[in-house]
Amino acid sequence: MRHDCAMNPRIPALGVHLLTATGAVLAMLAMLAAVEEKWALMFLWLVIAFFVDGIDGPLARRYHVKKNAAEFDGELMDLIIDYLTYVFIPAYALFKSGLLPGWTGWIAIIVITYTSVVYFADTRMKTKDNSFSGFPGCWNMVVLVLFATHPNFWVILAIVCALAIAMFLRLKFIHPVRTERWRVISLPMALAWTGFAGWAAWVEFDPQSWALWGLVASSLYLIFAGVVQQLTED
Repeated sequence: MRHDCAMNPRIPALGVHLLTATGAVLAMLAMLAAVEEKWALMFLWLVIAFFVDGIDGPLARRYHVKKNAAEFDGELMDLIIDYLTYVFIPAYALFKSGLLPGWTGWIAIIVITYTSVVYFADTRMKTKDNSFSGFPGCWNMVVLVLFATHPNFWVILAIVCALAIAMFLRLKFIHPVRTERWRVISLPMALAWTGFAGWAAWVEFDPQSWALWGLVASSLYLIFAGVVQQLTED
């Protein structure tokens, strides 16, 4: 197998594209769970999709997919799946969950979906150090934490509006894999977040679970690390 891949670099490159494409299936499974209001199951599928999204990028660079399987646009594929799993499904879950009653739910779902599609099309979304310029629309992470912590609906609405505005401010948000500065901390923190998120969903967001504390702590790091880096740059 190793010999075949060495002789034909298209094989692993195509394999990376196929791995990325599984995100569409995971999105559908998450959506089916959401329609049935099986929120814990929905988030488990989204966490798996988040993990796949975290590893397909490094694999794509490792196997040079733009050169060895150029007939498929991996970035476009990734962007389509990201909008489903990062934005569309979490927004639907937030709306249907009852965390935001009445008109507040409508505001949140419109703000999240509208601002995110504009942000995803922004060619300035990446900084020179491969971080994100503005909040990168990771609503899957935000909504999961909101499900786990159940804050007051005014707090939720304020968080949604603040992050939507932050999409278009020149605030830096780290990419745990591609931002080199503090990566020795950021990458384990992202892996920890994934583990805590899966754990929290597995126990159906039991408020007594230690997973919630780990989830909140790792989320705070991932949200504010880029801003701190920005403030301490030479």
